[in-house]
Amino acid sequence: MIAEEKQSVMDFLMKNITMAVPKANDFADGTVMGQEGQILFVDMSPVGTGIIYGREYNRAKDIIKSLKAGDRITVKILESENELGYISLSLKEAKEEVIWRDVEEMQKNKAPLTLTVATANKGGLVLEWNGVQGFLPTSQLKANHYPKVEDSNKDKIEEELKKLIGEKIKVTIISGNQKEKKLIFSEKNSDMEEIKEVTSKYRIGDIVEGEVTGIVDFGIFVKIADNLEGLAHISELDWMLIENLASRFKIGEKIKAQIINITDGKISLSLKALKQDPWLEIKDKYHVGDEVKGVIIKFNKYGALASIEEGVAGLVHISGFKSEEDMKQKLGLGKSYLFQSASFDPKEHRVTLTYFAN
Repeated sequence: MIAEEKQSVMDFLMKNITMAVPKANDFADGTVMGQEGQILFVDMSPVGTGIIYGREYNRAKDIIKSLKAGDRITVKILESENELGYISLSLKEAKEEVIWRDVEEMQKNKAPLTLTVATANKGGLVLEWNGVQGFLPTSQLKANHYPKVEDSNKDKIEEELKKLIGEKIKVTIISGNQKEKKLIFSEKNSDMEEIKEVTSKYRIGDIVEGEVTGIVDFGIFVKIADNLEGLAHISELDWMLIENLASRFKIGEKIKAQIINITDGKISLSLKALKQDPWLEIKDKYHVGDEVKGVIIKFNKYGALASIEEGVAGLVHISGFKSEEDMKQKLGLGKSYLFQSASFDPKEHRVTLTYFAN
């Protein structure tokens, strides 16, 4: 009678308790049991015993050498039962999967990482996180690390970037490609709360005094507080065209500027905002059809720029000439010519000129 009751209980349990059988490509946790030669045994209770061996053992040697009995590990199921009757496991693939899951989470949360600069090239810095190589483009560097090279010479930029090799910098992950095993970092978002706190002290329209810390082709960097730099774009430096910034500004020079934008912790500055707009002064002076005298100050792909007043230049369009060569034969840099005003819009700071053949 008792035997029959025990049997009926066993039958009930067998029918009503289902065991989750691991499938290929599943991820699971197990406990290291020990090692025999080049086979690592893993307790996968309650489903059985798993092993990491052969190619998978060799792939994970660096990880396995630091493991000991009792350690909990995450593994990937390769076979639910191999020819030896064990569950075939991969430690390397599981670790990589965990890493890329972490990458996704860290990217989502903009979690900061402090990493050492491994090397540098003309485009930026190379960093490594958890065995995955990543790239920090120059465009994603903070102002204090940005290579402030006047002529944008790539060799000089690389030279400046190489000075950062070995330094620890705080970054965030902004992109991850698991297939190519590549990461893209940014230094700009790493201290966003701190940056926001510093920039919160400033408002658009504020006039600030700062020190020129860098001169590049597209403008100048200005330090306006500890750990805070603003950029004055070349278009905001003066109403006049500035061809050579290095001849106009010097590193360490003290200047005043107006804050014209604050976005994501970045401050944009303007020097010309502190000067009288010359277009307002001449709005009633010129009209369409007027004869205008101008000095050629620059050639570009659209034609030639002719200065008609200090800070005011008009475009002599290339379509008024047979070719670019013809234009440059008839117009010379620094020389004065008579033009006719074809259009004049002081609100948009735009004037077009027609060349008079002299």
